[in-house]
Amino acid sequence: MENNIDFLQLEDEIVKVIKTIYDPEIPVNIYDLGLIYQVNVDYDNKVEIVMTLTAPNCPIADSLLAEVNEKIAEIPGVAEVKVTLTFDPPWSKEMLSEDAQLELGFM
Repeated sequence: MENNIDFLQLEDEIVKVIKTIYDPEIPVNIYDLGLIYQVNVDYDNKVEIVMTLTAPNCPIADSLLAEVNEKIAEIPGVAEVKVTLTFDPPWSKEMLSEDAQLELGFM
């Protein structure tokens, strides 16, 4: 049971860190932008992030993926990080959180 608590705390910490990462062209973090599809942590503290981009030809794709990878790897307790990029389903404005919609003037 102890492992399960640490596991849940690690997931929470990962989301907090992801919320510090911003698309340089949009003043909203990538979590609230809806770019993060999955955060998976196994019982060995190996982390897999499944994410997308606002556009397949995004010029900052490599640097954004590298930033996610580096910042998650720095979290104490994370054993390994794998960031997977997908465009299925494609990103759309409907994936924005309420906070992001307010920030960007969509509400």
